[in-house]
Amino acid sequence: MWLKRILISIGILAAVGAGSFILYNVAYTVGDATGYDEGYSSGQKVGYITGNQDGYSDGYNLGKYEGYDEGEAVGYEDGYSEGYTEGIDAGTGHGFCLKDPTYAEAVAFIHSDHTDRNYYDDDSYVCSHFSRDVCNNAEAQGFRCAFVELRYSDSGHSIIAFDTIDRGLVYFEPQFDDEVRVEIGRGYSQLNDYAIPYWDDVIQDVLVIW
Repeated sequence: MWLKRILISIGILAAVGAGSFILYNVAYTVGDATGYDEGYSSGQKVGYITGNQDGYSDGYNLGKYEGYDEGEAVGYEDGYSEGYTEGIDAGTGHGFCLKDPTYAEAVAFIHSDHTDRNYYDDDSYVCSHFSRDVCNNAEAQGFRCAFVELRYSDSGHSIIAFDTIDRGLVYFEPQFDDEVRVEIGRGYSQLNDYAIPYWDDVIQDVLVIW
């Protein structure tokens, strides 16, 4: 009798153990799958958010710096080009740089310029007008030309000059296209073999205006 009870008890224990093992395996499998799914989902969400933020930050900074560099380069080129052009126009009014001529270029210009053909009029067109017009015409040809004021004791006279690159400062009488001499303390007419005027034309000072 007692042997039968022992065998029954052993069978019950075996059945309970097998059932527990089966339940354990099922629970483990279900838990593992559920944990994996939830972990994957949570990990994916966190990773996406973090990656998105990092990517946005890196992309923003990279784009900002590259855009700044490119914009600075383009802006510099455009600004330099426009500023240079405006500076040239403001400086000369013609968009080109003036140059000092050679002596031969100065003489050739004077002889080709027709300002000397203008009519002298005491009321409307005098020596300063001749000098002004020759200076403007020279500038139009790209030559730097000076307006020169000769100061006498009680009057004055206007001529022009070029600072030639091979002979230095050379004076010209715009009314006659003559190359003239200028010397402080000497009479302008006497220096250049002109008719001696009734007024005193001894040069007291020379003002060269570029």
